[in-house]
Amino acid sequence: MSVTTRPGGRSARVRADVHRAVAELVTEAQGELTLPVIATRAGVHPTTLYRRWGSLGELLEEVATSRFSGDIVVPDTGSLRGDLERWATDVATDLADPDSLALIRTTLGSGPDGGCACLGDRHDQLKAMLEREQERGGAVPTVERAADTLLGALYYRALFSRQPMDEPWIKDLVDMLLR
Repeated sequence: MSVTTRPGGRSARVRADVHRAVAELVTEAQGELTLPVIATRAGVHPTTLYRRWGSLGELLEEVATSRFSGDIVVPDTGSLRGDLERWATDVATDLADPDSLALIRTTLGSGPDGGCACLGDRHDQLKAMLEREQERGGAVPTVERAADTLLGALYYRALFSRQPMDEPWIKDLVDMLLR
């Protein structure tokens, strides 16, 4: 018995259409975001979403993970300080985007694991920079301390404050981490 696949990559198209629909609906912020509302916007039947993702929280986690994975390149300036400053500036720029911020807020509100989707890749990036510095013989903080110091401050300012995330503030933040 041979197994056949659907021609044309229907699964990939559905995923792309659903992700696009979520992004549009989140930025529009009109009414309650539900799987049936997303299905209507994506042009698919709601059962497709329930079958594939199970819940709104699971779908939002996947969309956020997809959105925040690989969007920031791990810099290699030759020094940990330079790497962290450039990386934090890139993260701050990403967090300043209203569409990104809307997705983060929606994902955080989707359930207890929503925030993990917005941070997973960021932890991997920090780990890569810290490991590279360790290989050069430098002293490094733990990934947890770096995440708490840098990501904690960046996400706090982005989500709860109107204070700028400018270059002097980022340099101070990195200085605080590396003391």
